[in-house]
Amino acid sequence: MSYETAVARMYALGHELTQTPSHKFDLAHMRVLLEALNHPERKSPGVLIAGTNGKGSTAATLASILRASGLRTGLYTSPHLVRINERIRINDSEISDEDFALLHDVVDRTAERLVEEGELPWHPSFFEMLTAIAFEYFAQSRVEIAVLEVGMGGRLDATNVIEPRVSVITDISLDHQKFLGNTVAEIAREKAGIIRPGGVVVTLPQQPQANDVIGNTILELGAQGVSAVPYVPPVSPGSDEYLTRTPESAAERLASRYPLQVMGKQILVETPLVGRHQLRNIALAIATAEVLSHQGFPITPETIERGIRETRWPGRFEVMAAQGTAPEYVFDVAHNPAGAWALRSTLSACYEDSPLTFVFGAMRDKAIGEIAEILFPLAARVIATRADNPRSATPDEIREAAARTATDIEDAIDVASALDRARSLAGPRGIVVITGSIYIVGEAMRVLGVRV
Repeated sequence: MSYETAVARMYALGHELTQTPSHKFDLAHMRVLLEALNHPERKSPGVLIAGTNGKGSTAATLASILRASGLRTGLYTSPHLVRINERIRINDSEISDEDFALLHDVVDRTAERLVEEGELPWHPSFFEMLTAIAFEYFAQSRVEIAVLEVGMGGRLDATNVIEPRVSVITDISLDHQKFLGNTVAEIAREKAGIIRPGGVVVTLPQQPQANDVIGNTILELGAQGVSAVPYVPPVSPGSDEYLTRTPESAAERLASRYPLQVMGKQILVETPLVGRHQLRNIALAIATAEVLSHQGFPITPETIERGIRETRWPGRFEVMAAQGTAPEYVFDVAHNPAGAWALRSTLSACYEDSPLTFVFGAMRDKAIGEIAEILFPLAARVIATRADNPRSATPDEIREAAARTATDIEDAIDVASALDRARSLAGPRGIVVITGSIYIVGEAMRVLGVRV
C-alpha cells in the first residue's frame, strides 16, 4: 500500500469528534488490537501527559530533554499542523512515509482480521489506529522511552493503555464539554484517569475544582504527587528581570531566560517557547525529568538545560519575520478560552502599540464567542475563515458568535484567500496574527511555505 493510500484510508475513518459521543471510546477494544500486535505498548517505558492546555508544549520540552540526555526518544502528539507524520517522532525526526505506509498496513490488516473473527465489533477509529501505529513504530525502532500526549480526556483515551513511569497533568479548563463534562471538576476526573495506583503524578496547582479532583485521586490510589512549583520562576509584575526581549530577524519576541536550581545545581533556562504561560509547561517538564532521573534515566542538570534550549514546538507563538512587501506573521494555536487568554497576554507584551490583523477560524464545537471576546478587541480587523475540515465553523457562524465584539470582521472562503486579504490590509509594516484552530494555523503555514 502506498503512503498516499494509507493516509487516505486513515482519513476515510472519519474524525471521532465530528460525531456525538459514541461506542468508539472504549479501551477494551484498543487492548484487543494491541494484544493481536503482540503488545508493542509494553516494549518501552513511557510518560503519559494529559491536560486541556500545555500538554503538547510539555511533551515537546520533555522529549527534547530526554534526547539531550542521550536517550532514543519517541514522541507522540496530536493533532498535526501540516502532515500526519508530525504526530509520530523519534529523536525529533518524524516517521517516514515508507514506515507509515508499512505500519498502517500491518495495523489495518490486523484490525480487519479481528473484525472478521468477531474479536472486535467494528474497525478501530482514526485515533486508535494512529496510536497503534505509533506504538508499533516505537517498539520496532527500540526507543528507550516514549512521551505520549493524550488526545482528549485521559480515562478512555487510546493512549491510556500503557503503564506510565510518570503521569503528568497540565492545566485544566473547559473544552470538549460534549465529551468530557460541563464543569472543570468533571473534566478533571477524565484527565485524572491517567493516574495509576501507587504511581507518580506530576502537576501544578490550578483551579480549585481541578485541584480537589487530582488531589483526591492521588489519595484514593495511593499515588505519589510531585509538585512542579519549585521550577516555576517568579512571574509577578515586579519580576521583569526574568523576561528578556530578544530581537529575532525583524520580529521582537518575548523570550524567557532565568536561573533555576535543578537537582542541586543552578542552570540557565533559555526557552524558545514564548509567553509566560509556557513557564508552567517547562516547570512540569523539568519536574518530570527529575523524577525519571531518580528512576535511573541518565538525566543531569546540564542535559535539562540543553534540552529546554533545543525544544521546538511549531505553531505556538511562532514568528515569521517581514520579508519584502509581506508583513510579519504570528502563528499561534488558541482553540479555547484559556489558550486565547495566553495569546492575548503574549501579544500585548510583544506588540503593545502595533495594529494587528487577525486571520481566525475555529471548530464549531468550540467556545467561539468567548474566544472572540478575549482576542478580537486587540485587532484592528479580523478576517474570519474556515479550514478544510468538516468540523469547521463558517465565517458567518464566527461572525454571529462574535456579535458582541465591536471589531470589524470580514469573510474569506478559505485560508489562502484570508491570507491574501490580510497581507493587503496589513502592508509590509503590519502584523498578521493567524490563530484559532490548529487546522487554520497548519493550513496557513502550508500556504506560506513555513517548515514544520
